[in-house]
Amino acid sequence: MHPLQTQTELNMSKRISAPSPEPITRKQVARFLPKRPRDSHKGMFGTVAVIGGNAGMIGAALLAARAAHRLGAGCVHAGLLAGNAPGVDMLQPELMLHCAAEAVQLPGVDVLAVGCGLGRDLAAQKLLHDALHSPAALVLDADALNILALRPDLRGVLVSRKSPGVATPHPGEAARLLACSTEQVQADRVAAALKLAQKLRCSVVLKGANSLCATSDGKLFVNQTGNAGMSSAGMGDVLTGMIAAFVAQGVSGDEAMLLAVHLHGAAGDALAQQQATIGMTGTEVTEWARWLLNQWLYAAS
Repeated sequence: MHPLQTQTELNMSKRISAPSPEPITRKQVARFLPKRPRDSHKGMFGTVAVIGGNAGMIGAALLAARAAHRLGAGCVHAGLLAGNAPGVDMLQPELMLHCAAEAVQLPGVDVLAVGCGLGRDLAAQKLLHDALHSPAALVLDADALNILALRPDLRGVLVSRKSPGVATPHPGEAARLLACSTEQVQADRVAAALKLAQKLRCSVVLKGANSLCATSDGKLFVNQTGNAGMSSAGMGDVLTGMIAAFVAQGVSGDEAMLLAVHLHGAAGDALAQQQATIGMTGTEVTEWARWLLNQWLYAAS
């Protein structure tokens, strides 16, 4: 066995002292997003920039940006790395599209969501470097996490940041970050989630059936919403955009993660109740998540 894998297996076998994961509940998360005052304006609900969309993967960044907008962020930019990227999103023209190098440097951005369709080439690594040096809060997904696994220098920058960070690995990405196998992660998901939060000094959601959420202060939650129909491309991009939207609206990184993860799964469950499990899409989940969030906020008011 590779020495790094051996060491990681030993580290993960040492149980981090923590209670059993606490289930996330709708009652718990519905109060996280504050009620909007009557004299609201877009500047009160934050600005998100989604950085990604390399060649062949533009849709990933657009899915995240659309989710960020529809879940309440005041303004949303999408920085696209592909050379043939569109100048406007015809399905959601409210989004502001830029080249990625420009978007990562935009002033006034509250949250950078980095990694959706980013790729791992040198240009992608430079974008992640610039994002890590930004004062904005970060939501890190997909190839941003794969790059961090390859670049210990960038991991060092991440752990030294003062702004909130949320990482959203699936088991394969978690394994790369922990230098172990996916099977080892899945064999002890609790240890893996807590170890990642400790290693990255971020809030971490380890995705999958019964996603585990490790908060920045070491608490662990399990999500019990969601279903097999959500096993399709784009679901993780939507979750990234949702988390970014809630952070932009002033919710802490920990609470934004819990709210988004629970709501994301609940939206998938609402679709499944309509007999739409097979062929479920991230776009549909975004629409249902927006509807459910408004229902939850209305019921809580």
